[in-house]
Formats: sequence, C-alpha cells, structure tokens
Amino acid sequence: MADRKYRQQGYRPKDAEPRRPPPPRPAADAPRGGGMLAQRAVSRCGACGAVLPIATASLAQCPNCRAAIRACRQCAHFDTGRRFECAEPIPERVADKSARNDCARFSLRVTVERDASPDSTRPGDIRRGFDNLFKT
Repeated sequence: MADRKYRQQGYRPKDAEPRRPPPPRPAADAPRGGGMLAQRAVSRCGACGAVLPIATASLAQCPNCRAAIRACRQCAHFDTGRRFECAEPIPERVADKSARNDCARFSLRVTVERDASPDSTRPGDIRRGFDNLFKT
C-alpha cells in the first residue's frame, strides 16, 4: 500500500525497480480499424440539424427551416474561438452569423458521421465481426 501512496522518485527506495512508461497512444488522426458502423459524409443545417445535400451550390435556404445556407454558421471555417469567429483571415467582422453573405472563402461544412441506421449494416456482418474477435 505504501508503494502506491508514495510514487514520487524521492519517496521510493534506491533499490526499487523503475516504473515503466505508459504505452504510446496512437495519433488522433490515425485510422482506426475494426469499426462496425459504416461512415458517411454529411452536411447538416446549423439551425435545425436537417441533412443537406453536399452539393448545395444552387440551394439558398434549408428546405426544412428556411435558414440561409450561405451563412457563417454553415461554413467550414466558422470557429467561435478565433478572431471575428472565422479561421480564415477576414478584413472585418460579420455581424449576423446566421444571415446570408457573399464571402469568397465560404465552403459548406461537411462532417463524417457513423451511419447507425438499421439498414446500414446487416446482422450477419455484425455477427461475423464479433466471431472474428475470438478466432485463434
């Protein structure tokens, strides 16, 4: 019990074996294998969360709630922690982030989501994946 309480170097006896460093973690952007759920690229409305078609060049408003598509809140560069709430260098602040604007740097935010719909994976695929975990 004393060995867990006093883990600092000065409290341990000199003949004690050194602690092993923790195993290295994989990088945050490293691909992970063995995912059971399929992934899909999706763009969602910032106001209502409705799924938007990714090619929305002709779409001016959300079909569900009529919010402007070409607005700061829908942009991939929108970041509340940055100056003027934009990751790109812009000359002046846009007052209403939900209103339509004609920013030259606008690109629709596209995220990758796991497809958890019932028809995304077949039950046989899930069972086969589970059985593969315990193969010897």
